[in-house]
Amino acid sequence: MDQKVIQVLLLLFLCPQIHSAVETVGEGQLKKVKCTLPSKGTIVFWFRVVEDQDMEFIGSFAPGGSLKIAGDNYGNDKNLVVVKQSDDFVLTVKSFNKKSDSGMYTCAALVSGNTLSFGQVTQLQGQIRTTTKPPVIQVSTTRQTTTTPTSCHCSNKDKSGPSLFCAPIILGPLAGGCGLLLLLLIITILYCNKIRTRRCPHHYKRKPRMMAPEKQLTDRYV
Repeated sequence: MDQKVIQVLLLLFLCPQIHSAVETVGEGQLKKVKCTLPSKGTIVFWFRVVEDQDMEFIGSFAPGGSLKIAGDNYGNDKNLVVVKQSDDFVLTVKSFNKKSDSGMYTCAALVSGNTLSFGQVTQLQGQIRTTTKPPVIQVSTTRQTTTTPTSCHCSNKDKSGPSLFCAPIILGPLAGGCGLLLLLLIITILYCNKIRTRRCPHHYKRKPRMMAPEKQLTDRYV
């Protein structure tokens, strides 16, 4: 089968498997990927699709597990090795590298010379490094103001009356009350004086002026 046809079939098969279960592998860790074929074929292929790269051909094998064609990264001196265990083909990643080995892995058997029968898909990814930021200490710029009641300090304690600077809240209403009483007193005096004028008008009649005695005598003998 042509390699381009295999690549197209592989991509069509892997697209629905993108959201498959993901296995996390540590950096430099050995990882084994098992692939079980649903049916036996004349030849077995191993593929992988690495992140941000195209499909990579790992190798092709006989049904018994012997190597036919090796890919660029396959071999005892390379990072990828495939062995057959019972009916399964097991791929071993000797030293996992997050950048070059993260992706989806699968195998396929060529059946009847023109049909690819794929096994399960395994997705590998490297560990996500979590960086912890130092806690940010927020310094509050607002100052808390506390008010404490202060006693009135008068300069002269011997005076009977309160100081003018002491308790202005009390002296203000007191002065206002005194002014109001004074105003009421003036109004009352004016009102009573007016009533008295109306009731006793003879007290306010103008008395005749007394003439001098010399003028009275002169008038008598005229």
